[in-house]
Amino acid sequence: MYKKILLCYDASIEGRRALRQGAEVAMAMHAQTYLLAICRSLLTTSIPEGVTPGLMACDENSAKALLSEGVQLLRDRGVAAEGSLVYGDALIHIPQVAQRFGADLIVVGHRPRGPLARWWSESEEVTLLSKISCSILVATAPASHE
Repeated sequence: MYKKILLCYDASIEGRRALRQGAEVAMAMHAQTYLLAICRSLLTTSIPEGVTPGLMACDENSAKALLSEGVQLLRDRGVAAEGSLVYGDALIHIPQVAQRFGADLIVVGHRPRGPLARWWSESEEVTLLSKISCSILVATAPASHE
């Protein structure tokens, strides 16, 4: 059914759950798997005067560790996957990588947002669903986090 699965990972509880569930689907379907590690860069949220070589190195090290952790989680579950790391907005990168990879399933984690977070966020009309043309598996964290 699914031949190419894009696993999206951000090291959150929900992201780890998505990675585990995506690995299970990939094994069951014998699908080609691609891991997209997404890092919201510390540099994009820092004021220009606050960007130091130390912050840049820390950000790069954190991002590389994110990708390594995701690849290792997949290997531990018997899934061989290619992967890449991107910085920035997931709503921009996921559709681009999904199209380039030819994904027929995207696996993402979801974290419920409270009213204040929704108020500060971008328009509710901009969603991943409106930007892609394949299936999506959405993993959420249970009440008692894993």
